[in-house]
Amino acid sequence: MQVGDLHCHTRLSDGSLPPEDLVRLGQRLKLDVIAITDHDTLAGCRQAKDLEKGRQIRVIPGAEFSCVDEKRGRKVHLLCYGPKKLQVLEPICQEIGRRRREAVHQMIEKVAAHYPITQEMVERYAKDSTCVYKTHIMEALMDLGYDVEAYGVLFRQLFHQKTGAYLVTPRFPSAFEMLSLIHEAGGTAVLAHPEIYDSLEVLEELIEEGLDGVEVWHPRNSPATRQHLLERAKEHRLLTTGGSDFHGRFRGEAVPLGTCTTPEQSLRQLLDRVER
Repeated sequence: MQVGDLHCHTRLSDGSLPPEDLVRLGQRLKLDVIAITDHDTLAGCRQAKDLEKGRQIRVIPGAEFSCVDEKRGRKVHLLCYGPKKLQVLEPICQEIGRRRREAVHQMIEKVAAHYPITQEMVERYAKDSTCVYKTHIMEALMDLGYDVEAYGVLFRQLFHQKTGAYLVTPRFPSAFEMLSLIHEAGGTAVLAHPEIYDSLEVLEELIEEGLDGVEVWHPRNSPATRQHLLERAKEHRLLTTGGSDFHGRFRGEAVPLGTCTTPEQSLRQLLDRVER
């Protein structure tokens, strides 16, 4: 029986492991398939084939795109699997990266008014990433002794989505624009973790626009949400996927690689779609 974890992050964005170490870990855990889905970057797509070489594990090229449900003012994440025309997605990756970098630099300035960090210090922590993230600010603060975990009390004080004192949120593209670009690039678009951002309403609208699938099995989807998503997927013939949303040590709770996976039948359906 094949086992696949289709939602994994590395140092290319805000995860803690380099891509090579993630693949080695997946092989040690006897996973058959993993997908590298770093935020708003195609770097993992470009490395996927090389990472497979000499290993008994399939690496699906992918990305997780940050976008927004403009009608409701909510974040939306779209997973993209197997894009064929990376040049179609590169401009939006560059633009999201530019906006994120500007936002993070503003946050660093705010934090630096109260803690002894600098832009240069945070940039050093981000040297292996394709952008700078709040995670890298927290790495600097942890090394200075202000907290012992990346997503603990201090993170919530500084960057909580609703109450964070220094949070600056970049402007992201609409979910519908992103869906169109993924399809133009020959990729497969899957709505990520619908429960995190309350994405069930926009799910229905994305289905009408040709959404390919939905992430059913995710650590933060409740049993009731999973059942609802399975019913919607059956009705609309959507792909169903699952993954741990692995970030290594950069998570608010312990979620090891492979603890949330895609069932074999669903995995085969996704692989068939990606390989077309």
